[in-house]
Amino acid sequence: MSTNWPELISEFKQQSDVIELGGGQKSIDRQHKKNRLTARERIAKILDDGETLLEIGRWAAWEMYSEWGGAISASVICGIGKVSNRSVMIIANDATIKAGAFFPMTCKKVLRAQRIAMQNRLPLLYLVDSAGVFLPLQDEIFPDEDDFGRIFYNNSVISAMGIPQLAAIMGNCVAGGGYLPVLCDKLIMTEGSGLYLAGPALVKSAIGQEVSHEDLGGPEMHASISGTIDFREPDEESAIKRIREQIEFLPENDRHHNFRRDASAEPAKPGNEIVEHIPMDAQQRFDVRDLITFLVDAESFQEYKSEYGQTIVCGYAKIGGYHVGIVANQRTVVQSKKDGMQFGGVIYHDSADKAARFIMDCNQTWTPIIFLQDVMGFMVGRDSEHAGIIRAGAKLVNVISNSRVPKLTVITGGSYGAGNYGMCGKAFNPRMIFAWPNARYAVMGGKQAAKVLLDINIAALKRAGREPDTDELEQLRHSVTEAYETSTDIRYAAARLWVDGIVNPEDTRNLLIQSLEVVTRDADESPFKTGVLQV
Repeated sequence: MSTNWPELISEFKQQSDVIELGGGQKSIDRQHKKNRLTARERIAKILDDGETLLEIGRWAAWEMYSEWGGAISASVICGIGKVSNRSVMIIANDATIKAGAFFPMTCKKVLRAQRIAMQNRLPLLYLVDSAGVFLPLQDEIFPDEDDFGRIFYNNSVISAMGIPQLAAIMGNCVAGGGYLPVLCDKLIMTEGSGLYLAGPALVKSAIGQEVSHEDLGGPEMHASISGTIDFREPDEESAIKRIREQIEFLPENDRHHNFRRDASAEPAKPGNEIVEHIPMDAQQRFDVRDLITFLVDAESFQEYKSEYGQTIVCGYAKIGGYHVGIVANQRTVVQSKKDGMQFGGVIYHDSADKAARFIMDCNQTWTPIIFLQDVMGFMVGRDSEHAGIIRAGAKLVNVISNSRVPKLTVITGGSYGAGNYGMCGKAFNPRMIFAWPNARYAVMGGKQAAKVLLDINIAALKRAGREPDTDELEQLRHSVTEAYETSTDIRYAAARLWVDGIVNPEDTRNLLIQSLEVVTRDADESPFKTGVLQV
């Protein structure tokens, strides 16, 4: 990995540009020869002028499925954008990648997008252009509760929730995938597209019937005979116009009355200077309050219990005018009057207690919570156990789990072990979770983990009757360390959708404002409750 911010950001930018090309220029040219736009071109034309997509899962499937030639971005583009001045979740098959076929991570990515839409009551727009399930991996795509069928289950539940769903078939839509658009409220189809459970070749093979593409499932047939589609469009341009017109009929964006937004103010420090002040190396110490000044509106931060539990900084602030609570790991050594020196990046019993109490208060006042996660874990040892670290940690986990207000998480450094849980990691249902390029995801730090794994490997060799020599030990140490470092790289996490995206540090504030606009659309009106809290 690069050793400084400019190199690291440049490396990630180059790789992100490769992802944006989808299946590559030759595949793009083939799509154009069919008089079809690519998925990204369709999205760009559908979005309002000047609007950009808040993309979810761009790095999905990164360096996965190499034995099948890969599946960049899991062959589907998902994100939130403004269409006719309405925020919409867009899910678009990318036909330049394996004809838009569904890989295991494609299902996971579509399900994640649907979940975000359900949580925030976002209308959904599906741009369908897919050959269906990638058959060599069908056993990993088809049967489980978080596989292909769950997408259709969600379609049905979303419809029952009263959340609008629109679909536009702009290419292939075959086999079980045909249920997705038909489960939507409105269905648009372009000339040259196909919608059927089985294509002409499979129909002939299965029942001996010879039938043309159009007669079996073309737009004219579905418009005039089966009655399945609502709008038949001659080309993509007219389909996009129809999509925008239909979305214009939806209710306008609104912020739920429980959430508050005042006039926005610029931060005290500009975002483009953030990497000049915040170190990339997790071993370097800094005051997380410096980071906060780049993110919040100037002079809006009010720190909560500033002299207690100092390894977590909590406070109220405004970001783009939105009232928020901030929970951030402190990354410098602090001095507790009761317990003495405490290390930054570590959650102690007092900081866990403070954060839990702060999160409860945010729930009382309908204040969305921003978690700035850079955590090594919870403190261990006799003194910490005597102080009740497990009790305090359980309290923190309990209130995060039961929080009714929106939670947003940004991983700005390490995300290790149970610290990931205590700072609202993926398992604790943040509405969205993003990470900086330098972020690391693991159950423990690399050096400690590599030593443990090396000891396990050496013990296994000895049980097999082999005593490794010095060269073999060094080779084993190198391979174990390299494998662990690869699996802790944030790209590995993003490929598996453990984070929704990787963000350039200087874009963090704008990303949070975009996200807050989405997550304050709806509120869980049920009373705030927790489970049993050990005191």
